[in-house]
Amino acid sequence: MPFCIAIDGPAGAGKSTVAKLLAQQLGYLYVDTGAMYRAVTLKALLRGVDLADEGALSDLAVSTRIDLTTGSNEITRVFLEREDVTSAIRAPEVSRSVSIVARAPGVRAALVDRQKRLAGLCDVVMEGRDVGTVVAPEAQVKIFLTASVEERARRRQADSTARGYQVSLENTVEEIEERDRLDSSRLLAPLVPAPDARVIDCSRMNAQQVVELILELVRRSRG
Repeated sequence: MPFCIAIDGPAGAGKSTVAKLLAQQLGYLYVDTGAMYRAVTLKALLRGVDLADEGALSDLAVSTRIDLTTGSNEITRVFLEREDVTSAIRAPEVSRSVSIVARAPGVRAALVDRQKRLAGLCDVVMEGRDVGTVVAPEAQVKIFLTASVEERARRRQADSTARGYQVSLENTVEEIEERDRLDSSRLLAPLVPAPDARVIDCSRMNAQQVVELILELVRRSRG
Protein backbone atom coordinates (compact mmCIF):
# COMPACT_ATOMS: atom_id res chain seq x y z
CA MET A 1 0.00 0.00 0.00
CA PRO A 2 1.43 3.44 -0.91
CA PHE A 3 2.70 5.57 1.97
CA CYS A 4 0.72 8.78 2.44
CA ILE A 5 1.65 11.81 4.50
CA ALA A 6 -1.36 14.11 4.96
CA ILE A 7 -0.68 17.73 5.85
CA ASP A 8 -3.72 19.87 6.66
CA GLY A 9 -4.09 23.30 8.15
CA PRO A 10 -5.40 26.84 7.68
CA ALA A 11 -4.31 29.43 5.12
CA GLY A 12 -0.78 30.76 5.52
CA ALA A 13 0.44 28.07 7.89
CA GLY A 14 3.24 27.07 5.54
CA LYS A 15 1.78 23.76 4.35
CA SER A 16 2.99 24.11 0.78
CA THR A 17 6.57 24.95 1.71
CA VAL A 18 6.80 22.10 4.21
CA ALA A 19 5.07 19.59 1.94
CA LYS A 20 7.33 20.41 -1.02
CA LEU A 21 10.50 20.07 1.05
CA LEU A 22 9.27 16.84 2.57
CA ALA A 23 8.38 15.35 -0.81
CA GLN A 24 11.78 16.30 -2.21
CA GLN A 25 13.68 14.74 0.67
CA LEU A 26 11.64 11.54 0.59
CA GLY A 27 11.32 11.27 -3.18
CA TYR A 28 7.50 11.23 -2.90
CA LEU A 29 4.93 12.79 -5.20
CA TYR A 30 3.78 16.19 -3.94
CA VAL A 31 0.06 16.89 -4.33
CA ASP A 32 -1.42 20.30 -3.54
CA THR A 33 -5.17 19.68 -3.25
CA GLY A 34 -5.81 23.38 -2.70
CA ALA A 35 -4.40 24.13 -6.15
CA MET A 36 -7.24 22.11 -7.66
CA TYR A 37 -9.86 24.22 -5.89
CA ARG A 38 -8.00 27.35 -6.94
CA ALA A 39 -7.98 26.20 -10.55
CA VAL A 40 -11.75 25.69 -10.54
CA THR A 41 -12.16 29.08 -8.84
CA LEU A 42 -9.99 30.76 -11.47
CA LYS A 43 -12.04 29.20 -14.26
CA ALA A 44 -15.28 30.30 -12.59
CA LEU A 45 -14.03 33.88 -12.26
CA LEU A 46 -12.82 33.98 -15.86
CA ARG A 47 -16.17 32.68 -17.12
CA GLY A 48 -18.22 34.96 -14.88
CA VAL A 49 -19.93 32.06 -13.11
CA ASP A 50 -22.12 33.11 -10.18
CA LEU A 51 -20.24 31.83 -7.12
CA ALA A 52 -23.56 31.47 -5.30
CA ASP A 53 -24.75 28.96 -7.94
CA GLU A 54 -23.57 25.64 -6.50
CA GLY A 55 -24.99 23.69 -9.42
CA ALA A 56 -23.03 25.73 -11.97
CA LEU A 57 -19.87 25.42 -9.91
CA SER A 58 -20.32 21.67 -9.60
CA ASP A 59 -20.83 21.25 -13.35
CA LEU A 60 -17.73 23.34 -13.93
CA ALA A 61 -15.62 21.18 -11.60
CA VAL A 62 -16.76 17.95 -13.24
CA SER A 63 -15.93 19.19 -16.73
CA THR A 64 -12.66 20.93 -15.88
CA ARG A 65 -9.32 19.37 -16.74
CA ILE A 66 -6.65 19.98 -14.09
CA ASP A 67 -3.15 18.53 -14.34
CA LEU A 68 -0.38 18.69 -11.75
CA THR A 69 3.10 18.05 -13.06
CA THR A 70 6.57 18.15 -11.54
CA GLY A 71 9.37 19.34 -13.79
CA SER A 72 13.10 18.74 -13.56
CA ASN A 73 13.35 21.61 -11.06
CA GLU A 74 10.91 19.74 -8.78
CA ILE A 75 8.44 22.64 -8.87
CA THR A 76 4.84 21.52 -9.25
CA ARG A 77 3.10 23.24 -12.15
CA VAL A 78 -0.68 23.53 -12.34
CA PHE A 79 -2.37 23.31 -15.72
CA LEU A 80 -5.99 24.32 -16.32
CA GLU A 81 -7.29 23.00 -19.65
CA ARG A 82 -3.62 22.51 -20.67
CA GLU A 83 -2.70 26.13 -19.81
CA ASP A 84 -0.11 26.79 -17.09
CA VAL A 85 -1.91 28.69 -14.32
CA THR A 86 0.62 28.08 -11.54
CA SER A 87 0.95 31.81 -10.86
CA ALA A 88 -2.56 32.87 -11.83
CA ILE A 89 -4.26 30.70 -9.20
CA ARG A 90 -2.36 32.61 -6.48
CA ALA A 91 -3.88 35.97 -7.44
CA PRO A 92 -5.63 37.81 -4.57
CA GLU A 93 -9.04 37.58 -6.25
CA VAL A 94 -8.71 33.79 -6.38
CA SER A 95 -7.63 33.65 -2.74
CA ARG A 96 -10.67 35.69 -1.73
CA SER A 97 -13.09 33.39 -3.56
CA VAL A 98 -11.69 29.87 -3.26
CA SER A 99 -13.36 29.06 0.08
CA ILE A 100 -16.76 29.94 -1.39
CA VAL A 101 -16.19 27.63 -4.35
CA ALA A 102 -14.85 24.86 -2.12
CA ARG A 103 -18.06 24.85 -0.08
CA ALA A 104 -20.09 23.55 -3.04
CA PRO A 105 -20.75 19.81 -2.41
CA GLY A 106 -20.48 18.93 -6.10
CA VAL A 107 -17.13 20.67 -6.40
CA ARG A 108 -15.76 18.80 -3.40
CA ALA A 109 -17.11 15.47 -4.62
CA ALA A 110 -15.50 15.88 -8.03
CA LEU A 111 -12.11 16.95 -6.73
CA VAL A 112 -11.94 14.58 -3.76
CA ASP A 113 -12.50 11.67 -6.14
CA ARG A 114 -9.48 12.76 -8.19
CA GLN A 115 -7.41 13.29 -5.06
CA LYS A 116 -8.22 9.84 -3.71
CA ARG A 117 -7.04 8.29 -6.96
CA LEU A 118 -3.76 10.20 -6.74
CA ALA A 119 -3.22 9.06 -3.15
CA GLY A 120 -3.62 5.45 -4.23
CA LEU A 121 -1.10 5.60 -7.07
CA CYS A 122 2.21 5.97 -5.22
CA ASP A 123 3.89 7.37 -2.11
CA VAL A 124 2.64 10.94 -1.67
CA VAL A 125 2.85 14.03 0.46
CA MET A 126 -0.60 15.53 0.09
CA GLU A 127 -1.54 18.88 1.56
CA GLY A 128 -4.85 20.65 1.92
CA ARG A 129 -7.64 21.13 4.43
CA ASP A 130 -9.38 17.75 4.55
CA VAL A 131 -6.70 15.26 3.48
CA GLY A 132 -6.41 13.47 6.82
CA THR A 133 -10.15 13.53 7.49
CA VAL A 134 -11.71 12.91 4.05
CA VAL A 135 -9.31 12.37 1.16
CA ALA A 136 -6.89 9.95 2.82
CA PRO A 137 -8.12 8.99 6.30
CA GLU A 138 -5.90 5.90 6.01
CA ALA A 139 -2.75 8.06 5.72
CA GLN A 140 0.08 6.63 7.80
CA VAL A 141 1.18 10.08 9.02
CA LYS A 142 -1.25 12.94 9.56
CA ILE A 143 -0.18 16.48 10.37
CA PHE A 144 -2.26 19.54 11.20
CA LEU A 145 -0.02 22.55 10.71
CA THR A 146 -1.05 25.84 12.21
CA ALA A 147 0.29 29.20 13.41
CA SER A 148 -1.06 32.42 14.88
CA VAL A 149 -3.23 34.57 12.60
CA GLU A 150 -0.66 37.36 12.73
CA GLU A 151 2.21 35.09 11.70
CA ARG A 152 0.17 33.50 8.94
CA ALA A 153 -0.79 36.94 7.63
CA ARG A 154 2.85 38.04 7.56
CA ARG A 155 3.81 34.93 5.62
CA ARG A 156 0.94 35.30 3.18
CA GLN A 157 1.73 39.00 2.62
CA ALA A 158 5.40 38.17 1.95
CA ASP A 159 4.36 35.46 -0.50
CA SER A 160 1.98 37.83 -2.30
CA THR A 161 4.67 40.51 -2.53
CA ALA A 162 7.12 38.00 -3.98
CA ARG A 163 4.54 37.16 -6.65
CA GLY A 164 4.09 40.81 -7.55
CA TYR A 165 0.83 41.48 -5.68
CA GLN A 166 0.74 44.40 -3.26
CA VAL A 167 -1.57 43.75 -0.30
CA SER A 168 -1.64 45.36 3.12
CA LEU A 169 -1.01 43.36 6.29
CA GLU A 170 -4.32 44.57 7.73
CA ASN A 171 -6.29 43.32 4.74
CA THR A 172 -4.39 40.05 4.77
CA VAL A 173 -5.29 39.48 8.43
CA GLU A 174 -8.96 40.15 7.65
CA GLU A 175 -8.93 37.80 4.66
CA ILE A 176 -7.28 35.00 6.64
CA GLU A 177 -9.75 35.37 9.50
CA GLU A 178 -12.66 35.24 7.06
CA ARG A 179 -11.21 32.23 5.28
CA ASP A 180 -10.70 30.47 8.62
CA ARG A 181 -14.36 31.14 9.44
CA LEU A 182 -15.59 29.81 6.10
CA ASP A 183 -13.34 26.74 6.08
CA SER A 184 -14.07 25.70 9.66
CA SER A 185 -17.84 26.33 9.54
CA ARG A 186 -18.75 24.56 6.30
CA LEU A 187 -21.00 21.56 6.78
CA LEU A 188 -19.09 19.35 4.35
CA ALA A 189 -15.48 18.47 5.27
CA PRO A 190 -14.81 21.38 7.63
CA LEU A 191 -11.26 22.38 8.48
CA VAL A 192 -10.53 20.34 11.63
CA PRO A 193 -7.60 18.15 12.68
CA ALA A 194 -8.08 14.42 12.20
CA PRO A 195 -8.47 12.70 15.59
CA ASP A 196 -5.09 10.98 15.15
CA ALA A 197 -3.27 13.95 13.60
CA ARG A 198 -0.18 15.50 15.14
CA VAL A 199 -0.92 19.21 15.63
CA ILE A 200 2.14 21.39 15.05
CA ASP A 201 2.13 25.10 15.86
CA CYS A 202 4.92 26.47 13.69
CA SER A 203 4.59 30.13 14.70
CA ARG A 204 8.18 30.05 15.98
CA MET A 205 9.57 27.33 13.69
CA ASN A 206 11.10 27.52 10.24
CA ALA A 207 10.11 25.14 7.46
CA GLN A 208 13.12 22.83 7.82
CA GLN A 209 12.49 22.40 11.55
CA VAL A 210 8.94 21.31 10.78
CA VAL A 211 10.20 18.93 8.08
CA GLU A 212 12.66 17.32 10.50
CA LEU A 213 9.88 16.79 13.03
CA ILE A 214 7.67 15.14 10.41
CA LEU A 215 10.54 12.99 9.13
CA GLU A 216 10.94 11.61 12.64
CA LEU A 217 7.24 10.75 12.70
CA VAL A 218 7.61 9.00 9.35
CA ARG A 219 10.56 6.97 10.64
CA ARG A 220 8.54 5.91 13.68
CA SER A 221 5.55 4.97 11.54
CA ARG A 222 7.69 2.81 9.30
CA GLY A 223 9.16 1.09 12.35
